[in-house]
Amino acid sequence: MSDLRELYQELILDHTRKPRNFRRLEGATRKVDGFNPLCGDRVTVYLDLEDDRVKDISFQGSGCAISTASASVMTESVKGKARAEVEVLFQRFHQLVTGKSPATADGAALGKLAVFSGVSEFPVRVKCATLAWHTLRAALNDEAETVSTE
Repeated sequence: MSDLRELYQELILDHTRKPRNFRRLEGATRKVDGFNPLCGDRVTVYLDLEDDRVKDISFQGSGCAISTASASVMTESVKGKARAEVEVLFQRFHQLVTGKSPATADGAALGKLAVFSGVSEFPVRVKCATLAWHTLRAALNDEAETVSTE
């Protein structure tokens, strides 16, 4: 179990140091800002939807390692997926980080997102891990208001 935890930590650190899809997406059809007042994390999610499918996605912002890594892995995980598939992934991820579902239950379906299973042991970090996801969800629903984790 220790080796697995180390692997998870390495993946999170890698996505923190070199976040994927960290850029302003020119031509985005949706853009929503998110804010976690508890620790100051800020994220902007840029989304290009085409035929109800995530054609492209990116993010910018600043925050803790969990927040940045979650946004990075999220963008990789949802690119090319239909809105309904993204919603299912959101639900599974949320259940994982809140401790309502163990990583082993949805491990294959979650892919790299399973690395965030340890977040459930630190309730204060759940909002860090889910900020980008709630912001993505608002973008999918074409909500323009800033998303807050409070």
